[in-house]
Amino acid sequence: MSHEPTDPDDHKPVASNHPDNQEGRAFQSPRMFENSWALSLFGTAVGAGILFLPINAGAGGLWPLIIATLIIGPMTFLAHRGLSRFVAASRNPGSDITVVARGLFGEAAGQVVTVLYFLAIFPIVLIYGIAITNTVDDLLVQQLGWGSPPRWLLSGVLIALMMLVMIRGQRLMLVVMQWLVYPLIAALLGVTLFLIPQWDLTFVTETTESFGDMAQALLLVIPVLIFAFNFSPAVSQYTLAMQRRYGDQADARGKHVLRRTTILLVIFTMGFVWSTVLALGADGLQEAREANLPVLSYLAQVLDTPLIGYIGPAVAIAAIGSSFFGHYLGAAEGAAGIVRSVSTAAGKKPSDRAVNIGVAIFIFLATWGAAILDLGILDMIETLVGPVIAIVLYLLPMYAIHRFDVLKQYRGKASNIFVTIAGITAVACIIYRMFVVGF
Repeated sequence: MSHEPTDPDDHKPVASNHPDNQEGRAFQSPRMFENSWALSLFGTAVGAGILFLPINAGAGGLWPLIIATLIIGPMTFLAHRGLSRFVAASRNPGSDITVVARGLFGEAAGQVVTVLYFLAIFPIVLIYGIAITNTVDDLLVQQLGWGSPPRWLLSGVLIALMMLVMIRGQRLMLVVMQWLVYPLIAALLGVTLFLIPQWDLTFVTETTESFGDMAQALLLVIPVLIFAFNFSPAVSQYTLAMQRRYGDQADARGKHVLRRTTILLVIFTMGFVWSTVLALGADGLQEAREANLPVLSYLAQVLDTPLIGYIGPAVAIAAIGSSFFGHYLGAAEGAAGIVRSVSTAAGKKPSDRAVNIGVAIFIFLATWGAAILDLGILDMIETLVGPVIAIVLYLLPMYAIHRFDVLKQYRGKASNIFVTIAGITAVACIIYRMFVVGF
């Protein structure tokens, strides 16, 4: 992006808050460099998705939750490794995923990838607009004892404030986002441990009625798992950082970073999921879903504990806000790319200022409308966001490995089959919900 500083050594954009910037590289040892990137990728994945994952992951009972815990680690590691290899296949180092796709597939297919990338991110912006409105409204009513303000007004003010931060100070916003992740991690870990005395182990004895019920529950949780464990927005820059640091050894060293990130995510995220599921039980999880609230906000309602009453919504607001900032950048970039492509095809060339203003207005109005309507958050994740992310993150790299000789050294691996099956399963979820469960 144009606002990022540039590394004078290679003339590629390097974000000032990323661990491979000019000053950081000069003083970091390889171990510190890799650990910094592991934490950076971890922070990218930890967002509002984790606050909704327990509601969905625990809904099917014990065995789907156990299976999900076992498979999400390999899914996350192998899929992001595949995407990193896809980015590294570019003949023009420094290219983002859309440029790589155009180089490999051709101009038309590159435009399709741009649209898919936008569709993988833009609905998440809508989700955060809905979630921040519900969370703040719940805080005002349940914890502060105030009346519920008009939804159109509350949602409009909250979304406008978040977008104002974006428009007025993107560089500062990026730095603040990085530092927000540490207290957020500490708070979520604290909640995980705090809930242990609230555990109701009768959940362990509850099982689904049949294999079909278990399969259905597992099918519906996979898109939410992909959403909550997704750090693909940072993969391109991470891949370039590995190439600059290690050259031909980038892929080998990069696997260590991805493995550390995945281990941290599985331990931390699934630990939080198990703790909240055991604390709420099946009935509580269903009530939280019907309330369309992050699990911490719902916990604040049902637990007569002042700490959770205030910390829960605060953590939820911080996670939603920080995630909104990062995803807004991607959604705005994808939307601007689509507008410019359409304009070029029509023989027009609007100014960057006009495109940026138009995109900002569009995103604000769309997010505001979704928040007013209070669309089902988990339904959006299950039927749109998760499957589209799966196409870009899971299926696209696997297809490229199968088709293009530049990636032929990665063919014939059993892991490719595993990633492909996981991606197809996530995409199949939307078909299942449309024709079997229904929206």
